[in-house]
Amino acid sequence: MAMTLAEKIFRSHLKDEPFPGTKVLDIDVVMCHEITTPIAINDLVARGKDRVFNPEKIKAVIDHVTPAKDTKTAIQGKIVRDWAGRHDIRDFFDIGRNGVCHAIFPEKGFIRPGYTVIMGDSHTCTHGAFGAFAAGVGTTDLEVGILKGVCAFREPKTIRININGKAPEVVYAKDIILRIIKELTVKGATDAVLEFRGDAVSKMSMESRMTLCNMAIEAGGTSGVCMPDEVTVDYLWPFISSEYKSREDAMEDFRRWWSDEGCEYAKVLDIDIAGMEPQVTFGYKPDEVRDISEMEGTPVDQIYIGSCTNGRLEDLRIAAQYLKGRKIASAVRGIVSPATPKVFRDADEEGIIKIFMDAGFCVTNPTCGACLGMSNGVIAPGEVCASTTNRNFNGRMGKGGMVHLMSPASAAAAAVEGKITNPERLRKEGIS
Repeated sequence: MAMTLAEKIFRSHLKDEPFPGTKVLDIDVVMCHEITTPIAINDLVARGKDRVFNPEKIKAVIDHVTPAKDTKTAIQGKIVRDWAGRHDIRDFFDIGRNGVCHAIFPEKGFIRPGYTVIMGDSHTCTHGAFGAFAAGVGTTDLEVGILKGVCAFREPKTIRININGKAPEVVYAKDIILRIIKELTVKGATDAVLEFRGDAVSKMSMESRMTLCNMAIEAGGTSGVCMPDEVTVDYLWPFISSEYKSREDAMEDFRRWWSDEGCEYAKVLDIDIAGMEPQVTFGYKPDEVRDISEMEGTPVDQIYIGSCTNGRLEDLRIAAQYLKGRKIASAVRGIVSPATPKVFRDADEEGIIKIFMDAGFCVTNPTCGACLGMSNGVIAPGEVCASTTNRNFNGRMGKGGMVHLMSPASAAAAAVEGKITNPERLRKEGIS
């Protein structure tokens, strides 16, 4: 029987089917952060079940508000910190070693093709870029995952997205996923896995693939996935080199997870990115997307570059190309948050941090804070932020504020001009 990647993972991890259509899966990695996990921890303690199924399979981080901004967030961090200590959770990343969860966990090599991954965070779908099934879950499911190492799902259907064509130089993975969400709408992939295929995906870096999969949830998807290939092998090689004789052997093993020829898809969507413009959101839903030419001239108050969507080294490099030798507009403020300490360090060594600072950006520690309007970049009522994050919900980055989602290149161009601008104009003037 021909199967999709998701179907293969479900079959290989199936532990029980207590009700028709409800699949209980063994979980390879349970991820935790200080916003959603303390609720689960406290409930387990209250029930007399303060245990973990396997401390080596649990990864934890303090990332959403770091360092703590008030007593409440300090308590949330302490709950996770004490819990990790009680249960000898070695992969716990506290302040100074922490980073945005969906950036630091893959960076540490915790994800493999064929894995099942859960976290109390909707953007857990990011990790499907490695050919894994990764999904955000609620508190109850997270508790069960921590305690028993299992999670129940309805087996999702798969929507195949074929991305083909050569993108213009100013079009990046963020633009492509915004275009896809526009096509599907915010409910178009409900209870589905988005399977990203095509020539354009094959040529993408792992960082770009993570950007694609990160926003699958914005179309209602349970997860986003890419086929694990040579790019995946190269990214993971420092962590798997002792497990395989060669990269070719690893690739042969990874290929078993590929969707079979002739497997059944709920839908197939073809996207031609040749000639495509950069994309920008305009309202309060991620599917409210326009070509940047329709948004040019829209004034902005703040530019934010970072998050689990676009805070990796590749993203900072892209933005820095457009910022080098330029200053941000006097009427705006720019904030950049490298997603992990390694990203920060590498960007500093490459001179990227200096480019941002010379341009007038504030450089912050790795944190999710601004993305969800909790710290490090909250906007005021009536203000507008050009952001590389993943959600433009009403009040997302601050009550009464407007968020326009865009790529790092478009955000950098907006910073220089003080308004939404096609980065093509700056490219024509010259970039590094």
